[in-house]
Formats: sequence, structure tokens, C-alpha cells
Amino acid sequence: MSISQYQTASGRPLRVAPAWVGAPSTAATDDHLLPVREAVWIWSVRRYARVALWALPAGAALYGWSTLGVPAWSAVGVSAPAGQLVVEVAAGWLCTLAMIALAGLLAGSRTRRPAVAGLLIGLAGALLWLPLLALPAGGSPGPGLTPAQIHTASTLAAAVMGLGWLLLGWAVLRSKLVNPADGVLLILAAVSIGAGSHAVTPLPTVGALLLLAAGMGLAWTGSRLIPPA
Repeated sequence: MSISQYQTASGRPLRVAPAWVGAPSTAATDDHLLPVREAVWIWSVRRYARVALWALPAGAALYGWSTLGVPAWSAVGVSAPAGQLVVEVAAGWLCTLAMIALAGLLAGSRTRRPAVAGLLIGLAGALLWLPLLALPAGGSPGPGLTPAQIHTASTLAAAVMGLGWLLLGWAVLRSKLVNPADGVLLILAAVSIGAGSHAVTPLPTVGALLLLAAGMGLAWTGSRLIPPA
């Protein structure tokens, strides 16, 4: 007498340590089942996303500080341009980590495609924006580059980064996974990020506050989606 694949000889369900994650099926193939090693990998990605989302409010706070132009660097013996550069690079690095974490958190939602598109566009904007930070303001840094071209490049980099955050905000808004209000805040913050440092003076600071509020909400909600590892 043969024993069924999912039952013992007495007809009771067979309880073993699972090697696959997925609902049992009577089909001949197990292509729809998920190996345990893949489930562990997905758990690790989500754990990284939950923790790294806290980089968004930290990066937004640094970005807001850089928009204020507070000359507080002489107290620690650092020149104003060098201190401004450090803050802006740290803010960009933290926001990039948060972009990756947010796209990873939304990878299993119905808006994963706009989330991935926003991540790729945001990374492209960061790559365009980072080399411009070291350039002297108001001068020509090298042959073939004029201040007008530097201004155009910085505007383009800010617009690309803003488009990336706009797509991520739309993905958050439509995902039904986290609070949609955080998506609205991200969309509003993307407008000021896209305007860059060439916008009216209060707008970048207001955008940083919106990004800070959205980051706090996303980090708090993301940490409660699944039990802590």
C-alpha cells in the first residue's frame, strides 16, 4: 500500500520540517513552491529595508540643515565650504540608502514597478549630482565647462532626483502596504527636491521638512509590518 505525499498511512497530515515554502498542491510539478533558502533571503531583504528606512529622516534632517546656511563650522575648526560639503554628501548618502530600502520594502507590493523605476532614476540623479558638489561655485572648474553649463547640469541632476522621489511617492501612495499619506508627503517633497538650490529660499527647507515627516512615517510603519527578526 502506497503512502500519499502529504498523508501518513493512517490518513493524518504528514508533519515534517518543511524544505519548501508554499501551499501543497496535487500537481506533478513544484515550480510554484519557494525554497526555504529563498524565504530566508527575502526575510533578510525585508529586515534590511525596515532598518535602513530610518536613514530617510536622518538624511532629510541633514538636507534641511544644509538649506539653512547656518555658519556653525568655525566653532569646530572646519571651514564653511568643507562643512557644507560634508553635510550634503552625508544627506545624499543616507537618502540613497533610504531609496534602496523603500524599493525593497515595496518589492512585494502591486507598485513594485514604479518603485524600481523611481529607485533607478533616483540613483541616476545622485550620480549626476555628486560630482557637482566638489565644483567651486561661480567659477569654471575645467576646460570646456562654463558656469552656465554647471548650472544646467545641477538643475538637471536635481530634476532627475526629484522625479525618482516622485515615482517612489506614487508607489507608496498606491501600494496599500503603508500609510498613503506618506506617499503624498513624498510627492510634495519631490517638488522641492526637483527645484534644487535654485528655488525660492523657503521651498528647499519646507521640502526637507516634508521629507522628514514622510521618512518618520515610513520608518515607523515599515518597522511594524512584520515581527522584528
